[in-house]
Amino acid sequence: MQDLAGLSVLITGGGSGLGRGAALHLARKGARVTISGRRREKIDAVQAEIGPNCRAVVGDVTNDADRRRLIDAAVEHGGGIDALINNAGNMVRGPIAELDAGEVLAVFDSNVVGPMMLTGLAVPHLGKRGGAVVFIGSVHTRRSFPGASPYAATKGAVEVLARVLAAELGPKRIRVNCVIPGAVPTEINLRAGLFTEAEHKTRMEALAPMHALGRIGTDLEIAEAIEYLIIAEWTTGASLVVDGGLSLGVSNL
Repeated sequence: MQDLAGLSVLITGGGSGLGRGAALHLARKGARVTISGRRREKIDAVQAEIGPNCRAVVGDVTNDADRRRLIDAAVEHGGGIDALINNAGNMVRGPIAELDAGEVLAVFDSNVVGPMMLTGLAVPHLGKRGGAVVFIGSVHTRRSFPGASPYAATKGAVEVLARVLAAELGPKRIRVNCVIPGAVPTEINLRAGLFTEAEHKTRMEALAPMHALGRIGTDLEIAEAIEYLIIAEWTTGASLVVDGGLSLGVSNL
């Protein structure tokens, strides 16, 4: 396995949640991380928390010019790109009969199309390093939650995409994998305006007994899985489930 020290890692959605957790963890291990996000104050705060090993770039993965700027920034900051963490995403919820087509297309753009295009731009740089791509999937592909069809569909697409790209990019020595988290506190539902902070906290607490281990996860536990997939040199096309047993369908109630 490789050593993280000195590796150049680009993380989208690095201003909060799983992206922030991954940036903090990987930087502590010596990686040079470049983080992106749409909210300047969020990514600047993470950059300040990490220090010189982090560069923050305002950018939206759905915008081609921004995607190119992110790649250039990571190459400049880290001397190349060893790993791309496709973490940025959005959420739409609602009954199937009430969904807005524009909103559904927008969530596919942010969760699937944008990461696909960014990965394509990163390929020449990853190929030089024998690098890795990690997509962030979801337990929504393992358990069905009514009202979450748009988000679940994007995460199903991402999981299949990781396997196809693993086959396509293997000859270039690029590994592609997917992490499948269980319930971990993030801001995705809050940003989408689906819950207040109090409602989100209550929802997380209610999900805890649905995990075989009786609790929700942490961003660090997902970051450790991301770390493994960056440095594991003979792992590709894998969907690594890190969900505390949520997908098992048991209950501690």
